[in-house]
Amino acid sequence: MKEFDFYIVPTPIGNLGDITLRAIEVLKSVDLIACEDSRVTQKLLNHFDIKTKCVSYHKYNEKERISQILNVLNSGKKMALVSDAGTPLVCDPGSVIVRELRQNGFSITALPGACAVTTFLSQISRSSEVFSFVGFLPKTQKQIEDIVLRYKSEDMVFYESPNRIIQTLRIINNVRGSVTVALGRELTKVFEEVIVDKIENVISHLENNVSKGEFAGMIFKDEAANENIDIEDKIKLLQNKGFSAKDISVILSELYGINKNKIYKVTVGK
Repeated sequence: MKEFDFYIVPTPIGNLGDITLRAIEVLKSVDLIACEDSRVTQKLLNHFDIKTKCVSYHKYNEKERISQILNVLNSGKKMALVSDAGTPLVCDPGSVIVRELRQNGFSITALPGACAVTTFLSQISRSSEVFSFVGFLPKTQKQIEDIVLRYKSEDMVFYESPNRIIQTLRIINNVRGSVTVALGRELTKVFEEVIVDKIENVISHLENNVSKGEFAGMIFKDEAANENIDIEDKIKLLQNKGFSAKDISVILSELYGINKNKIYKVTVGK
């Protein structure tokens, strides 16, 4: 098996049995593991009898750790990056060091493994493969309103904390009406629950069932969102004004929540 300088290793999002054999092998073979919280990672390492030492690497010290990690790799040692749960760089730290390592010519690979987005979506029947993942939703009401309206013509997938989920759903309900949503919590754990229902029913359910774990959620797209929009006319109008295909795709995407790649293809095909 080819060796790399730096390994991005997903860890279980709940059930420890979901770790891969290759992930265990890599974590045992590297010289150092960068992790968000050593207390969390150590439980995983102890469970699989992995003796590799850890160094903290989280969103508050990413830049500070760069020189230390570069020194370790420059000395010929191998490193792995893990997050507390799931896949690094997917709503978890890692972007800063990966960018730095690529700029410095180090070899990097990512292992397949647990990710809340795919675990959740694989249980949700959708009308198409197209969806937009926006990560954790912003905190202000106006920001949430803006983002759910922007993606109303696509299935929008998001993460949310348990202490904010009900208020967030109420905001979505106010601006999108009685839309269908899907929510997943405690994924892969004993009390896993996935709900697909009208948003008002989901809110009522959650008010009577408190949860401690983070949520993965999806707002189903509004099938009628673009029925009354004549995109070709609007493209022609903007072309006559001298806008490029790229500009047109961005403008119409922002105005009507339509996928900009779809608009671009229509534009260049005219």
